[in-house]
Amino acid sequence: MDLGLKDRVYIVTGATRGLGLATARELIADGAKTVITGRDADTAAAVAADLGPNAVGVAADNADPEVAARLIATARERFGGFDGVLISVGGPPAGLTADITDAQWQAAFDSVFLGAVRLARTAAEQLPSGGVIGFVLSGSVREPIPGLTVSNGLRPGLAGFAKSLSLEVGPRGIRVVGLLPARIDTDRVRELDSLSGDAEAARERNAAAIALRRYGTPEEFGKAAAFLLSPAASYLTGLMLPVDGGALHNI
Repeated sequence: MDLGLKDRVYIVTGATRGLGLATARELIADGAKTVITGRDADTAAAVAADLGPNAVGVAADNADPEVAARLIATARERFGGFDGVLISVGGPPAGLTADITDAQWQAAFDSVFLGAVRLARTAAEQLPSGGVIGFVLSGSVREPIPGLTVSNGLRPGLAGFAKSLSLEVGPRGIRVVGLLPARIDTDRVRELDSLSGDAEAARERNAAAIALRRYGTPEEFGKAAAFLLSPAASYLTGLMLPVDGGALHNI
């Protein structure tokens, strides 16, 4: 199936590892060009070099108000266009309500929530018809995850923002989509499993609650994300797609 990605230009944030990197790989494999970001300039440059000539790496912190405009300018200067963005940020700190400080809440809000809103808002102003704004969120949008209080608080709000944005920009031919990963086998998920004190037992327990009885691979997530960002998904907007192997048990 031709996804129509050839020569389209995307920004993928948080793409030096994990789900963002997996998505960038799939986009490039199908002919797209990408600006990838990470907090460390050397790491971003090295990952981009590994991805090849259709990628450029930029150091960026989503909490920085100037980042969005700079990334879009980079996409246009390097590749001559801007067709979409996938906003992926690192997971906020784990912990129960009583353990999370005001400073941690504020830092997570600035990066996970407000930073994503700024990126999406700026992208919406500059995308042409046929453009797309994607969010990597979490299954916590629909079902709170024990021990991830901050994620449970912020991710559903971003999903609501994404839905509102989809209604505002839809008449201009711009789509807004979200992805809800659950147990994808990334460094972040392995870190969460290790918090239990027995990572292997936690993995077995979590996998048993998934319909497919296994964790997903980053590649599986990347393929789903690349499709949603592509022109092949041109009539999909305002939706939240679980990429979770059936971990969410609601309809």
